[in-house]
Amino acid sequence: MAAHIRRRLRKGATTTAVAAAAVAALSASQAPGATPVAAGGQPAGDATPPTSSGSTATGDSPYYTDLPPLNTPNPLGPGDGPVVTGPAEAGIPATVLDAYKRAEQHLRTTRPGCNLPWQLLAGIGKVESGQARGGRVDADGTTLSRILGPVLDGNGFANITDTDGGVHDGDTRHDRAVGPMQFIPSTWASWGQDANGDGRKDPNNIYDAAQAAGMYLCANNRDLAVKADLDRAILSYNQSREYLRTVLSWFEFYKRGTHQVPDGTGVQPGERSDTRPRIRPGALPAPSARPSSPSTAPKPGAKPGARPGAGTGTPAPSPGAGSPSPTPAPVETVPAKPTPSPKPTAPKPTPTPTPTKPSEPPTPAERVHRLADAGTDALTAPAGTEFAGRVSVVARDAQGKAVERVAIRFEIAGDTDARFADGASAVTVTTGEDGTATAPALRAGERTGEFTVRAVVAGRPAVDPLAFTATVTTGAADTLAAQSGEAPLTAAPGGEFAQRLTVKATRKGAPVPGAELTATVVAEAADGTRTTAAEGPYFKGVRDEPVRTLTGLTTDENGVLQLPPLYADDLTGTWQLRLTTRGGATLTVTLSVAAA
Repeated sequence: MAAHIRRRLRKGATTTAVAAAAVAALSASQAPGATPVAAGGQPAGDATPPTSSGSTATGDSPYYTDLPPLNTPNPLGPGDGPVVTGPAEAGIPATVLDAYKRAEQHLRTTRPGCNLPWQLLAGIGKVESGQARGGRVDADGTTLSRILGPVLDGNGFANITDTDGGVHDGDTRHDRAVGPMQFIPSTWASWGQDANGDGRKDPNNIYDAAQAAGMYLCANNRDLAVKADLDRAILSYNQSREYLRTVLSWFEFYKRGTHQVPDGTGVQPGERSDTRPRIRPGALPAPSARPSSPSTAPKPGAKPGARPGAGTGTPAPSPGAGSPSPTPAPVETVPAKPTPSPKPTAPKPTPTPTPTKPSEPPTPAERVHRLADAGTDALTAPAGTEFAGRVSVVARDAQGKAVERVAIRFEIAGDTDARFADGASAVTVTTGEDGTATAPALRAGERTGEFTVRAVVAGRPAVDPLAFTATVTTGAADTLAAQSGEAPLTAAPGGEFAQRLTVKATRKGAPVPGAELTATVVAEAADGTRTTAAEGPYFKGVRDEPVRTLTGLTTDENGVLQLPPLYADDLTGTWQLRLTTRGGATLTVTLSVAAA
């Protein structure tokens, strides 16, 4: 982009002042609602940045200042589809993009009034770490090497004494910003998250860091749909107004369209706020020779490029000398060069052949020729329970050999609310030495029926995916209710209970057909304990023998069951009939035997 600006300015041969103003105008043009910018990249009227206290998320550490391209990317959908082409800067590595979107979903539930868009996290991630250095993360989203900011020792940055004993940043004297979202350890101690469910809050993991950044931006009941709250949230990350404009530029750019690229292939920015030369507002770098004004022709005898008035006894005007109006910025003129006489053309030497570099070996993913089932068990589970079987695949090359260290993405597709154990609809697992990758446990939702689990090689759409069918059956009942029969049920000694008990089994209010029930006659001892009765009311067995525990009872297609008749022996007293289901639902009815 800087080269593009230089080419445009070279045509008009403008001065350094015009170039500085053009750069500032470009920065302002890409940040809607941004503060006007003066020369040198500082906000007009706010030339001095706020003094850093280190109280921000990053301790006001340096950041990348590259701006998005002027051309708008073509909208390519939400970025969940296959890898596509487009403006390189619009591509976000697959795992990083997934982490941003999962963080947005989490905040929709935990902070619904915040209205956090994932594109804001992408803008901050671009500015802080170049999207985790172009997506250099493993299958679980952890960076392949630690991303550390400079030592915050007060030398150009905040002075923050070590707060974590070097656990996160490896420095026991001062703190450093850590990870793809650049949290300082003291901020991470308050806002760290375990978004990927591995039991650790790791600032180097893009899932943990993205969710923590979302929680941090939504603090203090901010509504990020309100411009003032959005600005305050970004400035809480870094107090620089230039940082605010840069993040907003990428935020708007990503909202206009983006797409997914393979991990490790994202475009990495190059210019950082701590290495770029800064120009004091209103000042110009000293030129090697001040150009002459186009409105004043040089006097005879004056040297080309000399100051106006030089050698004539007339002093040159100095800045701020009280002239009624500022002198227009001088325009550099380039004298025409005389046409040189043609020179004899020397014979060109024969170029030395450039040695061919050896081709790089293929990556593990590029070696994969196909995916095969690695012994996946039948995928069937009642609603609300965990599947006993797990999807397992093996990656093989063209010769049928197993390929290790390949990222396999498991995706749930279809009309289902089933999810993996951590609540995700897609997870990535790396193959082991035997080339096998096994997905986390699946948990059935409340929707019954079939759905599909697909296994694909991350970043290799050319390899056919492997699909597995999973089935969710009716779940166990969570409620039993009496449909007929009064409580208590009564009978005379030696007689039959007049009422027959009918019950209905439901799960979350819906009937449960085929629910398995057990009915037991229970007696209460003198000490209050209850056990299966040895005498008293009973059911009849196949040979009319007394039976006080019935198993194998099931509800009909409407979830309803009518129990067999109950009889009383010669004893009088009170007992209980207890019905239970496999899912733990219980119904207790009192049985009373008394003389007429």
